[in-house]
Amino acid sequence: MIHDMQPDDIVGDFKEVYLQLYNSIKRRILYTDIETPYPDGKLIVSTTDLDGNITHVNKSFVEMSGYTEEELIGAPHSILRHPDMPPAAFKDLWDTVQKGEKWQGFVKNLRKDGGFYWVKATVIPNIRKGAVVGYTSVRRKPSRKKVEECIKLYPTLF
Repeated sequence: MIHDMQPDDIVGDFKEVYLQLYNSIKRRILYTDIETPYPDGKLIVSTTDLDGNITHVNKSFVEMSGYTEEELIGAPHSILRHPDMPPAAFKDLWDTVQKGEKWQGFVKNLRKDGGFYWVKATVIPNIRKGAVVGYTSVRRKPSRKKVEECIKLYPTLF
């Protein structure tokens, strides 16, 4: 289940927008300009079912997202969708992994407190007995050069 963001959870001045997410979910997003730097040497790992609902998270995911494990398990992965991310990026991700292929890209993720963090994401289909049964996503620290390129490119993709 995904809920609208609450002002009491947000740190700092925020903007408000409504995003249309996967499966026709509409969500109120409250976001700030506060970046949480990606820590060196950490991997963020999660798994989802075929619909993108989170089934497993590691400690780094919990720490970076600001959500508890209980809030994340069962929630759609789009709980992290930042309004600066062009929908075309996620269409490409889904089109790629649903063909059973690996997807890589740079993603600006939304934190529970309204801030954000950048990741280099790799999403891999989990295949059992020849069928895709879910997805594993591994996120690493992106290079600042790539982040700066995305900051310029992404607004042009809306």
